[in-house]
Amino acid sequence: MDGKYLQFNGLLVPKETHSTESLKYAVEFQVHDDDVFGLTYPKSGTIWMQEILPLILNGGDLTPVQTIPNWDRVPWLEETRAALVLGDRSPPRAMVSHLPYNLMPSSFFTSKAKVIYVTRNPKDIAVSSFHFHKMASFLDDPGTFDQFLDKFLSGQVLFGKWTDHVKSWRDTDSDDRILYVTYEEMVQDLRGALGRMSRFLGRELSPEVLEKVANHCQFNNMKTNVMSNFSLVPKDLMDSSKSAFLRKGTTGDWRNHFSAEQEARFSAVIKKEMEGASFKFPWDDE
Repeated sequence: MDGKYLQFNGLLVPKETHSTESLKYAVEFQVHDDDVFGLTYPKSGTIWMQEILPLILNGGDLTPVQTIPNWDRVPWLEETRAALVLGDRSPPRAMVSHLPYNLMPSSFFTSKAKVIYVTRNPKDIAVSSFHFHKMASFLDDPGTFDQFLDKFLSGQVLFGKWTDHVKSWRDTDSDDRILYVTYEEMVQDLRGALGRMSRFLGRELSPEVLEKVANHCQFNNMKTNVMSNFSLVPKDLMDSSKSAFLRKGTTGDWRNHFSAEQEARFSAVIKKEMEGASFKFPWDDE
């Protein structure tokens, strides 16, 4: 540990984007009934949700996603920007967060705020996270891919173990306020996923608007959107010559990185930790 991270209830968060004050702000945040959260474990589609949520909530107006950087447009609740941009924001407020369920602000549990929780195949998350650590100077060097997999499985990565995060959000008392979506479903049928999200948020979009939003939110269009692709971030913090921040946006890329031995070891650990879970994922039988 070289001082790049803070500890937050046993979880690692990067100092570059978090502070003791920002974490306190998140814990004490006053959640409103009409707030909307895009919740993810890191590298599971957070940037996608920052693109999607404003478009659903404002009826498909592209202006905010073309003029406001995503970290201000839909800020991370626990990051330092939140306190600067959420204060005077008119409702409905859209935010993203990587917090596990039990660390959400206490006011969240008594509110009617809605959550879209996006899950992704953990093998693809591990690959995406490995590349992100290579290009982001404010994160520790990931070492070899094999070493990084060990860190990932033991939870020595940002926001802890994937299995803990997923389980915290799947076994809750707030199911009626949470819509579960997979990254894979969004890749396969973005328009269908957007339809589900808009209905859940009480913002039924016309077929024409749905088509426009789905087209704008295709990965390749987001990749070229300066307000969404993190190209505005200084190179000394995120070096896109090492790896693009929005890299592939595909599913199954893990097959290009995992050896048979790594895949067997990874799957065995995840399977054991998910024993007894009341839900299944589309990739469980891969």
